[in-house]
Amino acid sequence: MIDLFSGLDTWVLVSLVLALAFVLSFEFINGFHDTANAVATVIYTKAMSPHLAVFFSGAFNFLGVLLGGVGVAYAIVHLLPVELLINVNTGHGLAMVFSLLASAIAWNLGTWYFGIPASSSHTLIGSILGVGLANALLNGIPVSEGVNWQKAIDIGASLIFSPIAGLVVAGLILVALKRWRPLSKMHKTPEQRRKIDDKKHPPFWNRMVLVISAMAVSFVHGSNDGQKGIGLIMLVLIGIVPAQFVLDLSTTTYQIERTRDATLHLSQFYQRNHETLSEFLALGKNVADDMPGKFRCNPQRTEANINALMSNLTGVTDYHSLSAEKRIEVRRDLLCLDDTAKNVGKLPGLDSREKADLEKLRKDLTATTEYAPFWVIMAVALALGLGTMIGWKRVVLTIGEKIGKQGMTYAQGMSAQITTAGLIALANIVALPVSTTHVLSSGVAGTMIASKSGLQGSTIKTILLAWVLTLPMTIGLSAGLFWLSTKVLGS
Repeated sequence: MIDLFSGLDTWVLVSLVLALAFVLSFEFINGFHDTANAVATVIYTKAMSPHLAVFFSGAFNFLGVLLGGVGVAYAIVHLLPVELLINVNTGHGLAMVFSLLASAIAWNLGTWYFGIPASSSHTLIGSILGVGLANALLNGIPVSEGVNWQKAIDIGASLIFSPIAGLVVAGLILVALKRWRPLSKMHKTPEQRRKIDDKKHPPFWNRMVLVISAMAVSFVHGSNDGQKGIGLIMLVLIGIVPAQFVLDLSTTTYQIERTRDATLHLSQFYQRNHETLSEFLALGKNVADDMPGKFRCNPQRTEANINALMSNLTGVTDYHSLSAEKRIEVRRDLLCLDDTAKNVGKLPGLDSREKADLEKLRKDLTATTEYAPFWVIMAVALALGLGTMIGWKRVVLTIGEKIGKQGMTYAQGMSAQITTAGLIALANIVALPVSTTHVLSSGVAGTMIASKSGLQGSTIKTILLAWVLTLPMTIGLSAGLFWLSTKVLGS
């Protein structure tokens, strides 16, 4: 790993270390900011002691990051438009990274300090959107092109609908448990259990479900939120030392051949669908460069991109053999071809089989650009896991006692945790970031509504206010910081 950073200028190396420290700090803060969401019910119901719960939560968060993949990581990265990702220089990369991280860390720390279950996912996404919009305004780019709006809409929909699903599903599970076992001790609160049964802990099977579901929430939280940190580190590395990280230098000869074959098959695909795609891609026509001196992903230059990529990959068996400039060119062409293919897949006129073939080609095209070195995954896993082991007390009380008008029952805790684990696992499968905070909080609220115990208006208003304000506040903060940093670096 150290060899990757040898030969860097001192200021670049210092900037890189600071940027990586910022990312790992964000993940560490994310760990103790979101820990309470995973362990709140299991601690409040006394199914586990606080220190044991937090330790095992940290361990399962760690495992979640290690085994979670990188699908969500690159969903976050691709919030930024492909133009910004391929044309970023070192100074621009520094401004981008430090602005969005400073914004995210500031908001996370503020909401944690006041014990508000705010969303780290909302915080990070708002910060990225702010940088993208500010970059567009500063460079005269239309706002419609400043952010990958389709990806933003997809992620926004997941962040909006997942809490609603959490509220409804958790409420339905509780109703089912009440109908199945209306007189069960699982419908008691810890206080009732202590007073009536003179018992400190939940009944055995309820306790087992609470513990297992809490660890499941920790695991899927690590998988989903950990990937956000992985995506941030890859943004840092590509933005500051692109020569070493624009492509996966550990790629095998076989994988390079698959990339080359995917490029060839993509060209054949476009020729096969010439009648449908000719106008969109300007197939067979010479297209003038509309932005001399700066590469731009133009669908009508797809044939030129394919030819350039095939030329650069011909005879290549190891990415190390490519010069730094050629590696950047290869990644640039791969990203552009993938971006165009994604847009082609949305055009009318292509049958479902052709669209499925196009999706397979896209996966092969991005296999050597959407990656993360093992040391990156391990660093994020450690930061999130260690952060999980502190800072949990401020939010546990909010989750356990301040959402409903009465304390949480064992059945309510089980319902909320099972729902949270299931919904986040589903989000991991479809590679979309969701908020553990919002899903669990809404799940608890759903069980309170289902049990007709009522909600505490002041707490709900505070949570909703944080939910509503997080995006605009982080967008504004990161945009302002980005503007200021570009002015400083440009002076």
